[in-house]
Amino acid sequence: MQIVFGIDFGTTNSALSVYRNGKVEVIPVDGASSGGELMRSVLYFNEENEIYTGKEAIHQYVTDGAAGRFMQSIKTFLPNISFVSTEVFGKRFTIDDLVAIILRKIKASGEAHVGCTVECVVLGRPVVFSMDAAKDAVAQQRLEKAARKAGFKNIWFQYEPVAAALAFEETLHAGQERTVFIGDFGGGTSDFSVIRVKGGAFARSDRRSDVLSLGGVYVAGDKFDSQIMWDKVAHHFGRYARYKSMGIDDWHCIPKSIIYTLCQWHRIPLLRARKTRELIRVIKGTTDDHRAIEQLENIINDNFGFFLFQAIEKAKCELSDQERTLIHFAERELLISEEIGKVEFESLNADNFQQIATCIDEVIARSGLMPSQIDTVSLTGGTSRIPYIQTMFAARFGWEKLENRDAFTSVVYGLGSSVPLFV
Repeated sequence: MQIVFGIDFGTTNSALSVYRNGKVEVIPVDGASSGGELMRSVLYFNEENEIYTGKEAIHQYVTDGAAGRFMQSIKTFLPNISFVSTEVFGKRFTIDDLVAIILRKIKASGEAHVGCTVECVVLGRPVVFSMDAAKDAVAQQRLEKAARKAGFKNIWFQYEPVAAALAFEETLHAGQERTVFIGDFGGGTSDFSVIRVKGGAFARSDRRSDVLSLGGVYVAGDKFDSQIMWDKVAHHFGRYARYKSMGIDDWHCIPKSIIYTLCQWHRIPLLRARKTRELIRVIKGTTDDHRAIEQLENIINDNFGFFLFQAIEKAKCELSDQERTLIHFAERELLISEEIGKVEFESLNADNFQQIATCIDEVIARSGLMPSQIDTVSLTGGTSRIPYIQTMFAARFGWEKLENRDAFTSVVYGLGSSVPLFV
């Protein structure tokens, strides 16, 4: 009996499915409690060189008072060829080393469940890791290398929206055929496909002819959070602060590179570089907003960016059900209470929504079909719940065609369903 794992290594969350005896099962990877099917794709290194993953990493990070090194959104660094390695308490880790730690934890959880060693895996990947083909190839190579370091010997890749389509296929009756537009909204990328699906047992050895179109864009959940940070929160950390250079009486604005980095939660640790911290120290000496620059120092030194972005994400999610909400965050002497409305959120993210809309239209056009010829629109991922996203699809296909699948496990289930295509 061959057992194969399906792993959805995500920007925000990761999940695991098991294929055995012709059946697919999504199993817990981060404890047996409710929500254990998802593991936050985070790492925490403490000063004793212990490494934690998932909710244990978050718990230990809080318990230690943010004294160690916390990492999140690691997937977004895969196509970044300038990011080769990082040093953590005197030990150097490559990007594939970091990913391997998470994959190894998921693999161990799966093996404990099935009771044997598993060396075969189908890994999900976005349609685009990067718009640059060379960087895209590097990202997949790094992910494969990480899987090998985690102990897998036979490794296959499946596009995440195709996996979501295969999960949808499992819900069809025998012989039932559909042409489906799949929208898979992750933390780092939004991926789309148009694919023909059919219920029941039939030859599944090669599905390439069923995939009519693929496409993706590097705009997803994290980008919306970053936009809120930029427009509604960054002024608390010096976005509009000015300072004077030594010996020069002219005012200068804070370098945008610092604020841009601050607005990407996975990049905040990069501000710990000695040159950047020295510049901030100089700015603090002559700034017209001393408190904001002090708070900038605190978010870098005390490493509370993760929790700030959790507050931002919470507000974003609340806007899916209500017209207005508060971004509320308190840490040390910092208290943030910023009101944001649904209309304002949509206005701030107009460009992000437009990039997604353009990609959707391009995927439809490449399929050779008119929207009226597509039977169903299946959306997965947390961002797919945003009302503006829903309206975007309804305008093209009609509300009656929209289906919201399981927001977080459709892809990993589909990765398990992909196994017969490879083995």
